[in-house]
Amino acid sequence: MEVFGDRDEPTDPEYIEVDPTGRYMRYNEVLGRGAVKTVYKAFDEAEGIEVAWNQVSIDELMQCPDNLERLYSEVHLLKSLKHENVMKFYNYWVDDRKKTINVITELFTSGSLRHYRRKHPRVDLKAIKNWARQILYGLDYLHSHQPPVIHRDLKCDNIFVNGNHGQVKIGDLGLATVMLTPKARSVIGTPEFMAPELYDENYDELVDIYSFGMCMLEMFTLEYPYNECKNAAQIFKKVSKVSVLFIF
Repeated sequence: MEVFGDRDEPTDPEYIEVDPTGRYMRYNEVLGRGAVKTVYKAFDEAEGIEVAWNQVSIDELMQCPDNLERLYSEVHLLKSLKHENVMKFYNYWVDDRKKTINVITELFTSGSLRHYRRKHPRVDLKAIKNWARQILYGLDYLHSHQPPVIHRDLKCDNIFVNGNHGQVKIGDLGLATVMLTPKARSVIGTPEFMAPELYDENYDELVDIYSFGMCMLEMFTLEYPYNECKNAAQIFKKVSKVSVLFIF
Protein backbone atom coordinates (compact mmCIF):
# COMPACT_ATOMS: atom_id res chain seq x y z
CA MET A 1 0.00 0.00 0.00
CA GLU A 2 1.43 3.39 -1.05
CA VAL A 3 1.24 5.80 1.85
CA PHE A 4 1.76 8.95 -0.22
CA GLY A 5 0.62 7.73 -3.64
CA ASP A 6 2.24 9.84 -6.37
CA ARG A 7 5.38 11.34 -4.82
CA ASP A 8 5.35 14.28 -7.24
CA GLU A 9 2.17 15.70 -5.71
CA PRO A 10 1.39 15.70 -1.98
CA THR A 11 -1.83 13.96 -0.97
CA ASP A 12 -1.95 15.37 2.56
CA PRO A 13 -3.74 18.76 2.42
CA GLU A 14 -1.39 20.10 5.12
CA TYR A 15 1.52 19.80 2.71
CA ILE A 16 1.69 21.89 -0.45
CA GLU A 17 4.98 20.62 -1.88
CA VAL A 18 7.17 17.50 -1.65
CA ASP A 19 10.86 17.18 -2.59
CA PRO A 20 11.91 14.80 -5.43
CA THR A 21 12.76 11.99 -2.99
CA GLY A 22 9.48 12.27 -1.10
CA ARG A 23 11.33 12.79 2.17
CA TYR A 24 10.63 16.48 2.82
CA MET A 25 7.11 17.96 2.92
CA ARG A 26 6.61 21.72 2.81
CA TYR A 27 3.89 23.50 4.76
CA ASN A 28 2.51 26.84 3.60
CA GLU A 29 3.69 28.42 6.87
CA VAL A 30 6.25 31.17 6.22
CA LEU A 31 9.00 31.45 8.84
CA GLY A 32 10.79 34.38 7.24
CA ARG A 33 11.53 36.28 4.05
CA GLY A 34 14.76 37.73 2.73
CA ALA A 35 15.69 39.73 -0.35
CA VAL A 36 15.46 36.67 -2.62
CA LYS A 37 14.66 33.82 -0.23
CA THR A 38 11.49 32.64 1.53
CA VAL A 39 11.79 30.20 4.43
CA TYR A 40 8.94 27.77 5.10
CA LYS A 41 8.31 25.22 7.82
CA ALA A 42 8.65 21.66 6.52
CA PHE A 43 8.72 18.08 7.79
CA ASP A 44 11.42 15.42 7.39
CA GLU A 45 9.53 12.14 7.07
CA ALA A 46 12.67 10.00 7.45
CA GLU A 47 13.76 11.53 10.77
CA GLY A 48 10.33 12.63 11.97
CA ILE A 49 11.50 16.18 12.65
CA GLU A 50 10.47 19.65 11.50
CA VAL A 51 12.97 21.45 9.27
CA ALA A 52 13.33 24.75 7.40
CA TRP A 53 12.65 24.72 3.66
CA ASN A 54 14.51 27.65 2.06
CA GLN A 55 13.13 28.46 -1.38
CA VAL A 56 14.58 30.87 -3.91
CA SER A 57 13.16 31.85 -7.31
CA ILE A 58 15.69 31.24 -10.08
CA ASP A 59 14.26 34.13 -12.10
CA GLU A 60 14.87 36.53 -9.21
CA LEU A 61 18.38 35.18 -8.67
CA MET A 62 19.31 35.61 -12.32
CA GLN A 63 18.57 39.33 -12.05
CA CYS A 64 21.66 39.51 -9.83
CA PRO A 65 24.25 36.79 -10.58
CA ASP A 66 26.10 37.66 -7.35
CA ASN A 67 23.12 36.35 -5.35
CA LEU A 68 23.27 33.02 -7.20
CA GLU A 69 26.98 32.74 -6.44
CA ARG A 70 26.34 33.52 -2.76
CA LEU A 71 23.61 30.89 -2.52
CA TYR A 72 25.80 28.15 -3.97
CA SER A 73 28.67 29.32 -1.78
CA GLU A 74 26.45 28.97 1.29
CA VAL A 75 25.27 25.50 0.25
CA HIS A 76 28.85 24.36 -0.41
CA LEU A 77 30.03 25.67 2.96
CA LEU A 78 27.11 24.28 4.96
CA LYS A 79 27.67 20.82 3.44
CA SER A 80 31.24 20.82 4.75
CA LEU A 81 30.60 22.33 8.20
CA LYS A 82 29.59 20.25 11.20
CA HIS A 83 29.50 21.95 14.59
CA GLU A 84 26.94 22.27 17.35
CA ASN A 85 26.95 26.06 17.04
CA VAL A 86 26.68 26.27 13.23
CA MET A 87 23.42 25.75 11.36
CA LYS A 88 22.88 22.18 10.09
CA PHE A 89 22.48 21.52 6.37
CA TYR A 90 20.41 18.55 5.16
CA ASN A 91 19.80 18.69 1.41
CA TYR A 92 19.28 20.87 -1.66
CA TRP A 93 17.95 20.52 -5.21
CA VAL A 94 16.86 22.56 -8.22
CA ASP A 95 13.24 22.33 -9.36
CA ASP A 96 13.33 23.05 -13.11
CA ARG A 97 9.55 22.92 -13.45
CA LYS A 98 8.85 25.49 -10.73
CA LYS A 99 12.10 27.35 -11.37
CA THR A 100 13.21 27.29 -7.75
CA ILE A 101 16.31 26.36 -5.79
CA ASN A 102 15.44 24.59 -2.54
CA VAL A 103 17.65 24.14 0.51
CA ILE A 104 16.69 22.14 3.60
CA THR A 105 18.30 23.30 6.84
CA GLU A 106 17.79 23.05 10.55
CA LEU A 107 14.64 24.66 11.97
CA PHE A 108 15.06 27.11 14.83
CA THR A 109 12.08 27.26 17.15
CA SER A 110 12.65 30.85 18.27
CA GLY A 111 13.94 32.61 15.16
CA SER A 112 16.88 34.99 15.14
CA LEU A 113 18.74 36.15 18.23
CA ARG A 114 17.68 39.72 17.48
CA HIS A 115 13.99 38.76 17.45
CA TYR A 116 14.40 36.54 20.53
CA ARG A 117 16.17 39.24 22.56
CA ARG A 118 13.54 41.85 21.76
CA LYS A 119 10.81 39.40 22.66
CA HIS A 120 12.49 38.80 26.04
CA PRO A 121 13.90 42.16 27.19
CA ARG A 122 14.36 40.97 30.79
CA VAL A 123 17.31 38.58 30.57
CA ASP A 124 19.94 37.84 33.19
CA LEU A 125 23.60 38.52 32.41
CA LYS A 126 24.23 34.78 32.78
CA ALA A 127 21.99 34.07 29.77
CA ILE A 128 23.75 36.66 27.58
CA LYS A 129 27.11 35.18 28.56
CA ASN A 130 25.84 31.75 27.55
CA TRP A 131 24.76 33.05 24.12
CA ALA A 132 28.08 34.86 23.66
CA ARG A 133 30.06 31.74 24.57
CA GLN A 134 28.20 29.67 21.98
CA ILE A 135 28.71 32.27 19.24
CA LEU A 136 32.43 32.31 20.00
CA TYR A 137 32.56 28.50 19.88
CA GLY A 138 31.02 28.66 16.41
CA LEU A 139 33.41 31.39 15.26
CA ASP A 140 36.39 29.50 16.65
CA TYR A 141 35.32 26.46 14.63
CA LEU A 142 35.01 28.52 11.42
CA HIS A 143 38.29 30.37 11.97
CA SER A 144 40.19 27.20 12.89
CA HIS A 145 39.71 25.76 9.41
CA GLN A 146 42.73 25.71 7.12
CA PRO A 147 42.28 28.09 5.40
CA PRO A 148 39.96 29.99 7.80
CA VAL A 149 36.31 30.57 6.98
CA ILE A 150 35.26 34.21 7.48
CA HIS A 151 31.54 34.81 7.99
CA ARG A 152 31.70 38.52 6.97
CA ASP A 153 28.07 39.22 7.85
CA LEU A 154 27.76 38.21 11.48
CA LYS A 155 24.86 40.00 13.17
CA CYS A 156 22.00 39.10 15.49
CA ASP A 157 19.73 38.58 12.46
CA ASN A 158 22.07 35.78 11.28
CA ILE A 159 22.36 34.03 14.64
CA PHE A 160 19.52 31.67 15.48
CA VAL A 161 18.02 30.33 18.69
CA ASN A 162 16.32 27.21 19.92
CA GLY A 163 14.72 28.88 22.92
CA ASN A 164 13.47 25.70 24.56
CA HIS A 165 17.03 24.83 25.61
CA GLY A 166 18.99 28.04 24.99
CA GLN A 167 21.01 26.77 22.04
CA VAL A 168 22.47 29.40 19.71
CA LYS A 169 23.85 28.76 16.21
CA ILE A 170 25.50 30.82 13.48
CA GLY A 171 23.66 30.78 10.15
CA ASP A 172 23.26 32.65 6.84
CA LEU A 173 26.72 31.93 5.45
CA GLY A 174 25.88 33.30 2.01
CA LEU A 175 28.53 36.04 2.31
CA ALA A 176 31.12 33.83 3.97
CA THR A 177 34.46 33.29 2.27
CA VAL A 178 37.35 30.87 2.59
CA MET A 179 40.45 32.99 3.14
CA LEU A 180 42.75 31.57 0.47
CA THR A 181 45.19 34.50 0.73
CA PRO A 182 46.70 36.16 3.85
CA LYS A 183 44.21 39.01 3.48
CA ALA A 184 40.70 39.05 1.99
CA ARG A 185 39.70 41.98 -0.22
CA SER A 186 35.97 42.06 -1.06
CA VAL A 187 33.99 44.82 0.68
CA ILE A 188 30.81 43.08 1.76
CA GLY A 189 28.51 42.80 4.76
CA THR A 190 26.06 44.89 6.82
CA PRO A 191 27.51 48.41 7.42
CA GLU A 192 26.40 48.61 11.08
CA PHE A 193 28.41 45.46 11.91
CA MET A 194 31.37 45.88 9.56
CA ALA A 195 34.86 46.32 10.99
CA PRO A 196 36.91 49.32 9.75
CA GLU A 197 39.33 46.97 7.94
CA LEU A 198 36.51 45.76 5.71
CA TYR A 199 36.20 49.23 4.21
CA ASP A 200 39.96 49.23 3.55
CA GLU A 201 39.63 45.97 1.58
CA ASN A 202 42.44 44.40 3.60
CA TYR A 203 41.25 42.12 6.38
CA ASP A 204 41.27 38.67 7.93
CA GLU A 205 39.01 36.55 10.15
CA LEU A 206 39.27 39.07 13.01
CA VAL A 207 36.55 41.15 11.33
CA ASP A 208 34.09 38.56 12.66
CA ILE A 209 35.26 39.32 16.20
CA TYR A 210 34.46 43.00 15.67
CA SER A 211 31.00 42.00 14.43
CA PHE A 212 30.60 39.77 17.46
CA GLY A 213 31.29 42.81 19.65
CA MET A 214 28.58 44.77 17.83
CA CYS A 215 26.19 41.86 18.37
CA MET A 216 26.89 42.01 22.09
CA LEU A 217 26.30 45.77 22.06
CA GLU A 218 22.86 45.16 20.56
CA MET A 219 22.18 42.41 23.10
CA PHE A 220 22.83 44.76 26.01
CA THR A 221 21.27 47.96 24.67
CA LEU A 222 18.38 46.42 22.68
CA GLU A 223 19.21 48.97 19.99
CA TYR A 224 20.53 48.41 16.48
CA PRO A 225 24.10 49.81 16.20
CA TYR A 226 24.34 53.28 14.65
CA ASN A 227 20.56 53.59 14.45
CA GLU A 228 21.02 57.36 14.56
CA CYS A 229 22.65 57.25 11.10
CA LYS A 230 20.50 57.71 8.02
CA ASN A 231 22.71 55.89 5.49
CA ALA A 232 25.83 53.75 5.03
CA ALA A 233 28.01 56.81 4.38
CA GLN A 234 27.24 58.24 7.82
CA ILE A 235 28.00 54.87 9.42
CA PHE A 236 31.32 54.66 7.57
CA LYS A 237 32.23 58.16 8.80
CA LYS A 238 31.57 57.22 12.43
CA VAL A 239 33.35 53.86 12.18
CA SER A 240 36.37 55.56 10.62
CA LYS A 241 36.55 58.09 13.48
CA VAL A 242 36.41 55.30 16.07
CA SER A 243 39.19 53.36 14.34
CA VAL A 244 41.42 56.46 14.29
CA LEU A 245 40.87 56.97 18.02
CA PHE A 246 41.94 53.39 18.69
CA ILE A 247 45.09 53.82 16.59
CA PHE A 248 46.19 56.87 18.60
